[in-house]
Amino acid sequence: MSQTAETHEFQAEVSRLLEIVAHSLYSERKVFLRELISNASDACDKLRFLATQDEKLAEGGTDFAIELKADKDAGTLTIADNGIGMDRDDLISHLGTIARSGTAAFMKALDESKRKDVGAIGQFGVGFYSAFMVADKVGVTTRKAGAAEAWHWESDGKSGYTVVPAARDARGTEIVLHLKDDAKEFLDADTLEDIVKRYSDHIAIPIKLGERTLNRASAPWTRAKSDVTAEQHKEFYRHIAHAFDEPWATMHWRAEGKIEYSALLYVPETRTSDLFHPDRKHGVKLYVRRVFVNEAPEGLLPRYLRFLRGVVDSEDLPLNVSREMLQNNPVLTLIRQGVTTRVLSELEKKAKDAADYAKFWESFGEALKEGIFEDKDNGTRVLGLARFRSTLHPDGWVSLADYVARMKPGQEAIHYIAGDDPKLVAKSPHLEGFMKRGVEVLLLSDPVDEFWIAQTDAFDGKKFKSVTRGGADLDKIAPEADKKDEAKPEETSSDAAALIALFRLALGEQVKDVRASQRLAESAVCLVADDSDIDIHLERMLRQHKQLGFSAKRILEINPAHPTIKSLVAALTKADGDTAMQARLGEAAKLLYDQARIVEGDKLEDPAAFAKRLSQALADGFI
Repeated sequence: MSQTAETHEFQAEVSRLLEIVAHSLYSERKVFLRELISNASDACDKLRFLATQDEKLAEGGTDFAIELKADKDAGTLTIADNGIGMDRDDLISHLGTIARSGTAAFMKALDESKRKDVGAIGQFGVGFYSAFMVADKVGVTTRKAGAAEAWHWESDGKSGYTVVPAARDARGTEIVLHLKDDAKEFLDADTLEDIVKRYSDHIAIPIKLGERTLNRASAPWTRAKSDVTAEQHKEFYRHIAHAFDEPWATMHWRAEGKIEYSALLYVPETRTSDLFHPDRKHGVKLYVRRVFVNEAPEGLLPRYLRFLRGVVDSEDLPLNVSREMLQNNPVLTLIRQGVTTRVLSELEKKAKDAADYAKFWESFGEALKEGIFEDKDNGTRVLGLARFRSTLHPDGWVSLADYVARMKPGQEAIHYIAGDDPKLVAKSPHLEGFMKRGVEVLLLSDPVDEFWIAQTDAFDGKKFKSVTRGGADLDKIAPEADKKDEAKPEETSSDAAALIALFRLALGEQVKDVRASQRLAESAVCLVADDSDIDIHLERMLRQHKQLGFSAKRILEINPAHPTIKSLVAALTKADGDTAMQARLGEAAKLLYDQARIVEGDKLEDPAAFAKRLSQALADGFI
């Protein structure tokens, strides 16, 4: 055509990106064909779905196929489909934007993976660009279903691309690869057939080379479980998930009875960076009698299982089911219940291998824990699947069943402490008395922990109790031999009691109370929440998100056995009515209160006053 081609530049860092895709991202060059066939299959699936809503889009027929053409004289390999096609904006958006999830994010993920573990970057949509591993020029001619115009996109993969109007009789896309001299092997029919059978045999659309169909064109979820090999599962997972890793778990079954459906689901090895993005959906496609109808429909899976990938194929839903109908469809509800039960059962089996299950938990445990409070029917099962760091196993994972089995004689609760960083939480002064007695404490550091634990009463009859809240009740747990050097509140000396009274007076409305501590062994002071008040870490988290407009008053606990407290008691005893000394001791009380707030991660209201008190305490010899 005589019209001038539009020339566009790729997004930034394209040279480096294409170099990485062409030389470092894929371990084998031949996978370029897998990626392009996978894209063609998706284009056919999309049209098949959209045609259920608008029959005009299917004009030209619904006998979908992917065709390969090898021209040895021209040195070109063509991959064509009769799927949804693209218009000009689609070409610029999809093919002119490398790594649509963001170039910077792509490069960051690549740097983190050191180009060795590409599982972490399978989300970035770079499959099309694998064509430049074998081609020095790529042309794409396409016409979108329902549109009259066709367009041609072309690039050498170096600096930019052109877009120009084109001629094409029917909908769909044709990609022409001008192969490099060292890639002419991909024009050989036997080579192409071998690649298709290895990587794309699972594609449910015929892949043709001339008159021959190269794949079985049979959806793997429709086959008997025993007929699908591990290699075929791997390739189908990579196709359906657009991923590069392998499935950690595979679940393949057919449900019969009240409703009938087939399911083929995978748990990935690695998590994607958008697992906690508000708009993140699950990765399970819905088919109705082998016809694709919806991508990740809402209601098919609970949100906490959004890491799953795969297919559910229903025999009972209508083919023209709409998004609105799906949301309230009783059949979908039954499928959801069945799938959820099956997935949790599989995870329970896998959890028996602690080392293998740890790999899953480190990737997806934080998301799974949402089910503890979101799923009223299965929350208890999810809680049993949960794993935690603890004071006895700070680098390992602990189940609640294991925790309960190790509970000390006299211990009535499952003790935990929440914070932002498990390593910092493990150093909290609140743990000192528990660690001294060997009482295990769970270290909770995921944001979701505060929410499920606030709505979960107990596990195996044992209530959850924060070590930063209420009385420690440690005298009920440890044998007498373990409690030497410990002061009970009622046994506190009269002099220490006098210091506590002075602290109460000095701190006034800043605290709810001052009392001797059972939980402290090495630290002088700590702040705890009253039993009736919100937990300290939860309050801080809610304030950070501006969901709480007040700060609850805390209880200051002091350790009468600590050298600093002993020196203050001695100073108070010697003061004997010395109001000036009592005033300085009051300032010391405020200093220790600020110290306790710093340990809790709170900001000081008056840092200058804190510094002044610290200097005075040093001058007075209190420290």
